Amino acid sequence: MNAPASLKIAIADDHAVVRTGYRRLLELDDDVEVVAEFADGESAYRWLGNHRADILILDLSMPGRGGLATLQRLRYRAPELRVLVFTMHDSPALAAQALRLGANGYITKSSAPESLIDAIHEIRAGGCPLSGEVADARDYEVKADEFPHWQLSPREFDMFLLFAEGANVDQIAAGACLSIKTVANYQTTIRQKTGLSSTLDMYRYAERHGLLRAASPARRQ
Repeated sequence: MNAPASLKIAIADDHAVVRTGYRRLLELDDDVEVVAEFADGESAYRWLGNHRADILILDLSMPGRGGLATLQRLRYRAPELRVLVFTMHDSPALAAQALRLGANGYITKSSAPESLIDAIHEIRAGGCPLSGEVADARDYEVKADEFPHWQLSPREFDMFLLFAEGANVDQIAAGACLSIKTVANYQTTIRQKTGLSSTLDMYRYAERHGLLRAASPARRQ
């Protein structure tokens, strides 16, 4: 009887040291082969359109297009690809958003190292691994009236989180390599779709729903 083929894994994370650590950990498993590494979502998107991997390990916070936007784009470009989100963000609401967009699992970086390998094999077997911190993600119902952020596209959602976390239009434009006008248009669209009229409202909404991914500036007035 032939042994199953090794799992071909790609890694997308903007920290080279982190990617190296993942690779070394994963390659301790004889059934795993790391075939590519990427520092941003756009590079992963382009490569995976022309090359094969079984599972992409995807961080959410990367330069340019964020992990959620990359995830949605890959659903169309590489529909057979399975995606494991592996991130520092332990928000069940954020995990729910990732699952809604097609993620096959969501593991936080605070998990034990062996959890990453276990999650990969669980996905291979058809499961959907979730860290304990985000186990409630499955309980979220997609109701736009209760959760206005569901109405945002993945790109808009990434922008929304940046605004909520304290970035201004100029900072976002520089970080995302977009024009100031484009980012301002995103801001307007986000306000229209969510009914949140200021960045302070966005912060308070994101905090209330557990969406904040990082420490935000003091806006607690």
